[in-house]
Amino acid sequence: MRFEDKALAFTCAGDRLYGVASVPATPAPRGVLIVVGGPQYRAGSHRQFVLLARQLAAAGVPAMRFDYRGMGDSEGEPRDFTDIGEDLQAAIDQFFVVVPGMTEVVLWGLCDGASAPLCQAGLDPRVTGLVLLNPWVRTDHGIAKTTLKHYYRARLLDAELWRKILQGQFDYAGAVKSFAALVAAAFRSGRPRPAATAAAAAPLPLPERMGAGLAAFRGKVLLILSAADLTAQEFSDMAAASPSWRKLLASPRVTRHALPGADHTCSRRAWRDQVGLWTCDWVRSW
Repeated sequence: MRFEDKALAFTCAGDRLYGVASVPATPAPRGVLIVVGGPQYRAGSHRQFVLLARQLAAAGVPAMRFDYRGMGDSEGEPRDFTDIGEDLQAAIDQFFVVVPGMTEVVLWGLCDGASAPLCQAGLDPRVTGLVLLNPWVRTDHGIAKTTLKHYYRARLLDAELWRKILQGQFDYAGAVKSFAALVAAAFRSGRPRPAATAAAAAPLPLPERMGAGLAAFRGKVLLILSAADLTAQEFSDMAAASPSWRKLLASPRVTRHALPGADHTCSRRAWRDQVGLWTCDWVRSW
C-alpha cells in the first residue's frame, strides 16, 4: 500500500518536539506510536525505527516515531525514560491530529522505550495495546545474576577465550576481580532493606514499578524477546522468579514471541522483518 512520510513539529510543556508519521493512503483505525529508548533518536540503530514504521505503513497501519525532550532534534533538557509521560501524551495527541480517522493507538518500544509506558502513572484511554521488545528491567542484582548465568556459561565455550589462555594473553587478575564483583552483586538482595528513614519512601525497584503498571493496564500486550540479548535474558529471569510477573504474563491478553539468535536491536534483516511481521499481524488481529 502507498504511504507518505510526514515531518511533524509539536509542543510539549513549551518545548518543540519533532517526529515523522508514516501514513498509508487508507489508514487503519489503529496506529502504532514508536517510543524510542535512550540515548537514541527517532531513526533507531541501523534505521530500525524508520524501517519498522514504513513496514507498518505499507501494511496499512499508520505509524509515528518522535524524539522526546532532550533527545535528537527536540528541544528541552534530557530526561530519564521514567519521566517522559508528558512527551508521550503530546505525541499521542499529535498522532491523532495527523491521522484523524484513527480511533486507538498501540505503543511500541524497545529496551527502556518498552519500559517507559509501564512507569507512567496512567495511560491515555486511547492506548489499547503495548508492544514490548526486550524490555529494560535493569538492577545491579538482576544483571549480575544474568551475566553469571548466561554470559559466563557461553564464554566457557568461546574458542577465542581458550586461544588467549593458551597464548598467555588472558588477564587472570582482571577476570577474577570482575567475577568476584558479579558474585557479590548477585547474592546481594535485589529488594530495598526496610528502614525507618526517608530511604523507606524511595521508589520501588524498576521491575516492581513496571509490574504495577502492567497490572493496571487493561489492553493487549505483545512481548518479544531476543534469545541472544542479556537485557531480554534479565527480563526472562526476573519474570520467571516473580509470582506476580508470572501471573501477568500468563494472561490471555499477553502474546509472547521468542526470536532465536537475535541481538538486542534485531540488527539482521531477517530478525528485523520478523519483528515487523509479528507487530503487523498482532496489531490487526483484534
